[in-house]
Formats: sequence, C-alpha cells, structure tokens
Amino acid sequence: MENVKLVLIDGHAILHRAYHALPPLTSRTGLQTNAVYGFVTMLLRVLADLKPDYLAVAFDLPAPTFRQQLYTQYQGKRPEMEGNLTSQIPLVHKLLEALKISFFEVAGFEADDIIGTLAQQANCEVVIVTGDRDMLQLVNSHVKVCVPVKGLSETKIYDEVAVRAEFGVLPHQWVDVKALKGDASDNYPGVAGIGPKTAEKLIAQLGTLENLYKNLDKVEPKIAKKLAEGAELAGLSQKLARIVTNVPVHLDLTSAQVQDINWQNGVKYMKETLGFKTIVERVEKEHIKNNAQLKFI
Repeated sequence: MENVKLVLIDGHAILHRAYHALPPLTSRTGLQTNAVYGFVTMLLRVLADLKPDYLAVAFDLPAPTFRQQLYTQYQGKRPEMEGNLTSQIPLVHKLLEALKISFFEVAGFEADDIIGTLAQQANCEVVIVTGDRDMLQLVNSHVKVCVPVKGLSETKIYDEVAVRAEFGVLPHQWVDVKALKGDASDNYPGVAGIGPKTAEKLIAQLGTLENLYKNLDKVEPKIAKKLAEGAELAGLSQKLARIVTNVPVHLDLTSAQVQDINWQNGVKYMKETLGFKTIVERVEKEHIKNNAQLKFI
C-alpha cells in the first residue's frame, strides 16, 4: 500500500512519560488527569505531524508476561506504578473508546510485542510512537520509530540510517547489543563488565551474538574472558530483549481509519468526565469546526 501510513502508539510508554513530564492536574470531581492530558497532547501532535491514515494503540497488562517465566527477576527492580498513574489508564481506555480509536492488550505479552506483531502484519509504512528504545530493533525499510526526547515537546524519528548513525549497528542488531550490555530498567543482566559502547563495537564488528561467540579469538583477551564467563546470561538476555511478532492479534485497518475518529464523542468525554478546557478548544478548532468532511459515527 503505497503512500499509506499506520501509526502505532505505545500507550503505557507515552502515559508514563506524560505523567512525569506534566504537573498534577485534577478534574472537578477529583480525578487525576495529567497523564491523560499529556496523552491527548501527544495524540494531537502525532496526527498533525505524522499525518497517519490509520492509528492504533497498545497497552501492557499488569499480569506477568512470558519474560517473567524465562527470568523471574525480569523488571523486578521497577518501583510499583504510582496509584495516581494507574488510575488514569482506565480513563485513557474510555477516551479511546469514545473516540473509536482501536487499542490492544494481550495477556502474557507487553505492548512492545503487540506493536511488533501489528507492524509486521502491516503492508504499508509504519511509524511507532514510544519512549522505549527497545523498539529500535523493529526498524526496517517500512518501519520507523518516533521517540520523545524532551518531555512531550520534542521527538526524534529513527529510520535505518539514524539508528546506525547513533549506535553504530543496524536495527536488527540492537537485540544482540542489549544481550551484551543488559538493561537496568527491565533488570536483565547482560554480560558483566560489558558496557554499551563495547557491546555496540563488538556487534558492529562481528555481526551477531552467535558469530561473536564463535570468534572469541578475534576479541581482546580481557573482553573475551568476560564474554566466555557470561555466555549463558548473554543468551538469556537476548531472549528477553527480543520483541516477539507472533502475538494473537489481528490488524484490521478498516477499524483503524483516522478519518473515522469520533471527535464529537471524544470532546463530550473530555468535557464532562475529564474537565479539559484548553485542549477541547483545540480539538474543536482543528478537528471539528474546520473539518466538516470528517465522519462522525
């Protein structure tokens, strides 16, 4: 599908960033709404800047995923999500339902995996909006990743050239870099003593984790010793880092059309439940009053 664009939003990543980027905001009825406000702000920016034809959102579920089954300490050091953020997730769900924007949650998988699966199913250009650089492994000739770099006000888009320019590896090699350097946020170990720059250099030099371990004789002895001692953890970390693309979800573009977003219903929810004013005025100006051609369901 030429000249057609699908945007996939990592709902939890954007909500988390919005919650910490914006000051507390409370509705007249006492609902905490700053993360929802930030999410809507990012949604409007995505529509204005990326101009997608199709749009969908993915969320994590609180239940453990297959990664905890592989490694019980996965994400074990993350602080529990603050109650004022947790309480806003259902509000975003209800807002998306009002807007008729498709969103997905699948037990046992993370939003990353859902997005990876949907991106692979798409036969068009895909832009993933997320704060999680693990998604860089999904970048290819038709998939890009858009990452907020300063609160919600600035973003950077990574294509294959940008990934290689910044990290010195190709997108599909990102998993193997993570296998070596680990991930403190997700709490998986990588190889002790191997930092980001060394990991990137090794994978750039030898291509894959598997090829690296077949050619330890080509690596500086001190580093080769660390790699040999950490081989098992490197293999485990590789499995944890890899985004799976076989989640049981189906991409239905007919239900994800941007032109079918129900802005009137969304405005009603934002006014009556969330108590938004400024952003409602913006939506009315940009998507209702000046866009009579939009469908309202």
